[in-house]
Amino acid sequence: MASALMWEAKAAPGRGAALLEWARARSLDPAPERRETFTAPQDRVLVITWWPEHVAEPPELPEPPEELVARPPHRWRFTPVDP
Repeated sequence: MASALMWEAKAAPGRGAALLEWARARSLDPAPERRETFTAPQDRVLVITWWPEHVAEPPELPEPPEELVARPPHRWRFTPVDP
């Protein structure tokens, strides 16, 4: 795998379940090789996607509706390092 993308957002008060549902319902085209979704304290949602080398610009999750988040999502792109 050539890269991993992380997307993390903090839900607006009382909107954690709705933000999680929103994130899980978003599809990406093309689809990643692997995708995992996590939750954390304070109604945070984390999505990690893994992409092959031939996908030069992997798509990211879009901005969620304003009413679902306490702040804009954080996004990071990572590339593997030889052991």
